[in-house]
Amino acid sequence: MIFSAVSFTVMNLLVKYLVGFSVGQLVFFRSFGSLFFTMPFLMYSRVSILGNEKKLMIYRGIAGATSMALFFMSVEYLAIGSAVSLRYLSPIFATILAVIFLREHVKWVQWIFFFMAFAGVLIIKGFDTNINSIGLFLVLLSAFSSGIVYVLINKIGHSDHPVVIVNYFMWISIFLGGILSAFNWEKTPEGMEWILLLSLGVFGYFGQLFMTKAFQSQVTNKVVSLKYLEVVFTMIAGFFWFGDVYPLLSLLGTVMVITGLVLNILYRSKKE
Repeated sequence: MIFSAVSFTVMNLLVKYLVGFSVGQLVFFRSFGSLFFTMPFLMYSRVSILGNEKKLMIYRGIAGATSMALFFMSVEYLAIGSAVSLRYLSPIFATILAVIFLREHVKWVQWIFFFMAFAGVLIIKGFDTNINSIGLFLVLLSAFSSGIVYVLINKIGHSDHPVVIVNYFMWISIFLGGILSAFNWEKTPEGMEWILLLSLGVFGYFGQLFMTKAFQSQVTNKVVSLKYLEVVFTMIAGFFWFGDVYPLLSLLGTVMVITGLVLNILYRSKKE
């Protein structure tokens, strides 16, 4: 899980560093880099690329690509650590959507945890003068889209191989990123920029891979809290690389967001 957090942190920093490129370009290269791993794996393992739940996986891909694009847009307005921590609100949206569409039952104590996380967002917004309203709106929309992704994956269940689902996501993201790039190609990569852009997909893929292995190797409640090391690592790296500054009360809000989400996951793991 620590390797996963480091991989996602590097990807987040690269996104912030490459903000001179259009969102479409970032989405395109982020997806293209991951296809170097998903396609060979499926072909080598002789797993059907098309899968079974095609319609649901297309919806999942569209929701995932939308979330990715909105997150990339938000880092133009927000400190990278704040953007990452706020995007992690997606479990709240996923739970609300699951209650509405999947008829899942949520205990009252879980709503308390969600309220703690939401109160943390209000504190971050209220006391961090660097929190741009447009950036906050974009990252919350990104979190909502991620919530849709979680519900769709839950609906797909075990009908399809996880890599098939990710592969759909990458191909749809390439398609959408390509269309956006065609209308808004802000700059052509030069030299090392090609490698950095393709590295987005590499680090994103290994972040997912290490996270999956962590959940497979340990009981969920033993490793899940380490998932949020990504926020800590990104904030620290953002401070040294981009000079991001976080007021004390903004940090308190971030801690409340992470604590509320971790407590909810631990509670659900215990009940299961």
